[in-house]
Amino acid sequence: MPDTSTLQPAAFNCEGGLVLNRSTFLMQPGEALVLQNFEPDVEGGYRRINGFRKYVNHIVPQTNVSSEKILMSVIFANRVVAARGEKIFTAGSTELSLKIASGTAMTGSGTISVESTSGFSSSGTLQINSEIFTYTGITSETFTGVTRATSSTTAADHAKTDVVSESWTERDTGRTSADKYSFERFNFDGNEKLICVDRANAPVVFNSSMSATDVSESSVSGSKFVAAFRNHMFYAGKSSTPQTLVFSEPFDEDAFDSGNGAGSIKVDDTIVGLKVFRDNLFIFCENRIFKLTGSGLSSFAIEPVTRNIGCVNGSTIQEFAGDLIFLGPDGLRTVAGTARIGDVELGTISKKVQSLFDNQIADASLFDSIVIPDKTQYRLFFSKDGRVENRTKGVICVMKGDGFEFAETLGIKPSSTDTFVEEGDVQVIHGTFDGYIMRQEKGDNFNGVAIQGRYRSPDLNFGDVGIRKLMHRVILNYAPEGALSADLLLRYDNESTGAARPAPYSLSTASVGAQYGVSTYTTTSSATQFVYGGGSQPLVRQPVEGSGFTVALRVDDNGESPPYSLKGFQLEYQLGARR
Repeated sequence: MPDTSTLQPAAFNCEGGLVLNRSTFLMQPGEALVLQNFEPDVEGGYRRINGFRKYVNHIVPQTNVSSEKILMSVIFANRVVAARGEKIFTAGSTELSLKIASGTAMTGSGTISVESTSGFSSSGTLQINSEIFTYTGITSETFTGVTRATSSTTAADHAKTDVVSESWTERDTGRTSADKYSFERFNFDGNEKLICVDRANAPVVFNSSMSATDVSESSVSGSKFVAAFRNHMFYAGKSSTPQTLVFSEPFDEDAFDSGNGAGSIKVDDTIVGLKVFRDNLFIFCENRIFKLTGSGLSSFAIEPVTRNIGCVNGSTIQEFAGDLIFLGPDGLRTVAGTARIGDVELGTISKKVQSLFDNQIADASLFDSIVIPDKTQYRLFFSKDGRVENRTKGVICVMKGDGFEFAETLGIKPSSTDTFVEEGDVQVIHGTFDGYIMRQEKGDNFNGVAIQGRYRSPDLNFGDVGIRKLMHRVILNYAPEGALSADLLLRYDNESTGAARPAPYSLSTASVGAQYGVSTYTTTSSATQFVYGGGSQPLVRQPVEGSGFTVALRVDDNGESPPYSLKGFQLEYQLGARR
C-alpha cells in the first residue's frame, strides 16, 4: 500500500462569496474567484440556484408586434397582472396538487385538483403544459366539469406541482406609448387596490375585482413613479416636471384640492425613484437623495440624505435586510450606510465585486431587481435589448452576519419583476422580452435551458508558494437536493500554460440522507439513493493526480442537477521540492 503517513490535510468552508478585488495571496481559501449561478447559502456554503419556469402558460397578447416586451408583472388579488404593448391583462395561476395521467378520461365531468382556485374565473379554459382543458365550475381547490384535450391538443401526463393557468383577460387598453411601469399596492378605504403608472398615460387604479379607473388629474398624467405615503398618493417623474413630487388629498388617490391637503414639492435634481421606508418617503434623484418626513400637508418637510450620491436607476431600489439598497454610480449602496458615513467610499457595499458593476452599468440599458426575503437575498439584473438571454448577467447579494456576500447570475433576463409574500409563500416573478411571465425559484433549469453553474476557488498555496504540492485526494462536503451531475477540476500553478491539467473528475451522487415530507421515494434504478437515517451532508472522497506550487478547485455544473450546496473541501497532499 502507498505510504500516506506524510499526507497533509488542508480544510476550508465555502464562505465569503465572490471576491474580485484582491490578490489570491490575500484571499481566504473559502472565497471564490468564480461563483456563477451559485448563491451564498444562508445555511452555509454555496448553493446552485433554482431555475425559473412559466407562471402562466399562455403568452401575454401583443398589441402590434411580437417584439413587445412585458412592461409590468405584478401579483395582485390572487392574479398575475401583466402589461404588454398598449394593454393590461390578468390571469389566474396555480399548481396541480394531484397528478393527471394521460389515460384519465375527462369528457365534461372531470375534476382537476389544485393548490387553490383563487383568482380564476368561475368557468373557462385552462392550460397545463401543452394541453388545453375547459371547465364549467370551481370549488376552493378543484376545477369541475372538466373536458380535456380540447383545441386540437393531446391528452398527456401532468405531474404534481405542474403549473395550471387560465388564458389572459384584457383589463385596460389604449395606453399609447406606454413604457416600463411602476406600481403600488395600497389600501386607503378598507379595499385593496393597485395603482400603475407607465410614463405616458394617466395613472390607472384597479380594485380587487380588477375594474380599472384612470386618475383624472392632468398634472400626474405621464408619471414614472408612484408611492403611497401617510395616506397620500405621491406621483413623480413626469417628463415636463422631472423634479416635482405631486401628492393627493388624504385617503384619495384621485383628489388634488390644495385646500383639502393635496400639494406638490420640488427638489433640485431629477427624480429617478420613490420608496417608503421606516415612516419616511425616500426620494432618489440622479445625483442626490432626500427623505420626506411628516404626516400631512402642514408638516411635510424635505431633508437631504446626501447631496453627493445619486441612484442610477429607480428599478434597483429595494427594501433589503433592514435597509434600503440601491445602485449608485460606484456600485451597490445602502441608505443607512450612505447617511451614516457622509458619502465616503465605505458606503459602497459591493467593492469586492466592483468590476462587475463597472462593466455592466455603462453597458446595460435596463435594470431590474428582486428581493428573496427567506434567503435574505437581493438580485440585480443587467438587461439589454440586443443581448440574448443566456449571455445576460446579474449580481446576487446575500446578507450574512454583519456583511454581504456576492455571486453572479448568467441566463436570467427580466423586463419587469415583482416579489410578493403571502402567508409565508414567497412569489418571485418576472416578465420576459418575448411576452411570458416566469416564476423564479422553481425548477432545475431556466424554462428548459440548462443552468450553467461555475465555482472556482482561489489559487491555494498552503502557506508557501515556493514548495511543490503533490496532490492525492480532494474530499468534498456537500448538501444535495437530488441527483448530482457535476465535474470537479484541479488547476495548478495559476493555470499557467505549462502546468498540469488533469481531466475532469465526475461527481456522482452517493447514498444521501432523506427527510420525510421533503425527499422523493427512490427505487434501485434511481440516480439518487435516499437512505432514511443516512447523513444529510455526505462526503465525496475523490483521488486526484497532478502537482504544482498552487492548486485551484473548480466545480462545473452540467446543468442537469437539482440544487445542491458546496459546504467545504479538504485537500490532502505531500510536500515536494522547493523551486
